[in-house]
Amino acid sequence: MRNEDPNRLDRYYRNSRGLLVHVIRYDREKQRVIFMIDGCEYEQCEPVQRFKERYTRVK
Repeated sequence: MRNEDPNRLDRYYRNSRGLLVHVIRYDREKQRVIFMIDGCEYEQCEPVQRFKERYTRVK
């Protein structure tokens, strides 16, 4: 059995301005997406609904 955190993610998304972000986690309790922006050392977050409106997944 794997011991992985189901809230951990490794996905990439892009906003309408072309900014690429790396989604690293989903906070189920607070309903927010936690992601990293290239060149920024701190985690960023947005409510899941706003994130869905502003970002599209890069496959």
